[in-house]
Amino acid sequence: MRVSQFDKAVDDICERDPRISKSAFHFLRETMDYTSEQMKESGAENNHISAVDLLKGFKEYSLDHFGPMAYTVFTEWNLTKCSDIGDMVYSLIEENIFTKQESDSRDDFAEIFTFQEAFVQPFLPKKKSK
Repeated sequence: MRVSQFDKAVDDICERDPRISKSAFHFLRETMDYTSEQMKESGAENNHISAVDLLKGFKEYSLDHFGPMAYTVFTEWNLTKCSDIGDMVYSLIEENIFTKQESDSRDDFAEIFTFQEAFVQPFLPKKKSK
């Protein structure tokens, strides 16, 4: 079986920094594909995926893919905040798997949302009004 460049890069990243699961990187790649497709369907003229675009796509794809289990899965993968996704993206940039524009920054992934509000709150019972 031939190991892809992406798989090799993920192996190298996880060997250097094992705190995030390999599965999380593969899910991030799926999320990039999903986000790119969503942007094309919405008529986006630029095919660059910004941090905000990616985080929005990550949230949507995660809820669709995992539903109420998303928070549990991400906790298992050691993903607990938006900046963890940024760390993964920048690790893949360093491995020449993803690219970035000059204006992109790791800080762009600063807590756009909390995982609690994105992946737990949508599944909590609604409070009844009096």
